[in-house]
Amino acid sequence: MPPGVLGGVKVLDLSEDIAGSFCARLLADYGADVLKLEPPGGAALRRMGPFHQDDPHPEKSLFNLVLNLNKKGATINLETTTGQALLKELVQRVDVVVETFHPGHLESLGLGYDALQELNPSLVMTSITPFGQEGPYSQYLGEEIVSYAMGMIMSISGSQGRAPLKHGGFQAQYEGGLNGAAATAICLFGMENGCGGQHIDVAINDCVASTMMATQTMYPFMGGTQHRRRATGQDFTYPMPCADGWVIVQTGGGASWEDIVNLFQEPELLDSRFSNTDERALNGVEMDKIMVDALSRLNKWDLFAKAAEARILFGLVQTPKEIAECPQLESREFYREVDHPVIGKIKVPAVLFNFSLCPYELRHPAPTLGQHNQEIYVDGLGYSQEDFCRLRQLNAI
Repeated sequence: MPPGVLGGVKVLDLSEDIAGSFCARLLADYGADVLKLEPPGGAALRRMGPFHQDDPHPEKSLFNLVLNLNKKGATINLETTTGQALLKELVQRVDVVVETFHPGHLESLGLGYDALQELNPSLVMTSITPFGQEGPYSQYLGEEIVSYAMGMIMSISGSQGRAPLKHGGFQAQYEGGLNGAAATAICLFGMENGCGGQHIDVAINDCVASTMMATQTMYPFMGGTQHRRRATGQDFTYPMPCADGWVIVQTGGGASWEDIVNLFQEPELLDSRFSNTDERALNGVEMDKIMVDALSRLNKWDLFAKAAEARILFGLVQTPKEIAECPQLESREFYREVDHPVIGKIKVPAVLFNFSLCPYELRHPAPTLGQHNQEIYVDGLGYSQEDFCRLRQLNAI
């Protein structure tokens, strides 16, 4: 198999959260040699559930398992002078550093970008933080729900007259990681064209706000804002319950109203009260009741096949079991089986995108804590075995 598109690139991953770990994992997935550096007690991600078989073991965090695929792992204590010296040695041998520390923290340790670039002029440092390295909010702490609130997504999420809603999961963190990986790749490409090393400043708040482009454009031009959905009279804006789950049906896509009525198998929807968009909006509450009653007798997978044949915009809410067995994801080899030394064999979400000449390769599972210390410090930096033991005694690794 040919080397990945980032083959030869060497990366130090100092992050302890989702965003930085995901950024570095994407680089590793496509060929970069990534070393995860954790404090001697392990990164915070190891203490984040859920855990495999509900065992809160530092090697069984499923976030740690997935976000550190294809990386090697070593420990380092940056709060010690010896650990700081070790990092400076390692930085001279890499191309990229990914970090998510509070702005100014690395500078306080003598490990800021300017100091490290003196040791490695072509160094790229990718810093991912809630609000960035500069600005009036840069020193504020952040959390997933804060990113959704400050990035404006919550202002248009949920129903009118009710509290704003946050999406499930950690999408803001993943957006930050994805943008961080993209920015790093762009910077590496620029270096091939004569640009030097740079400090990349990624603010998760900016990443979330950037997805609100249409809404932000609306306000300065029209003085208006995108409203949240009506609590009643949904007119196909919410998932609806059926006999075995939830589905969402959208108008448009080339299907006529008669096609949609045939899908619901409910002739009453042909009544004049629902004959056009305006009438359906006006009589939305009645229409909702008829549709939900009709759907209570129908199965979502039968509806899925029939909607596809009729070219109706249609989605179904997949359960965790269904998405794990999804034929579309399976056909794209989205899932890969990894053999972890503690957890054992387990299927994980892996492939985000494909290159025709340099396909994704799952090289190894997430490293155990300090798994590659010997390789990095003795074989790589040339420390003797006696020195290696002393580093442990000094709590530097």
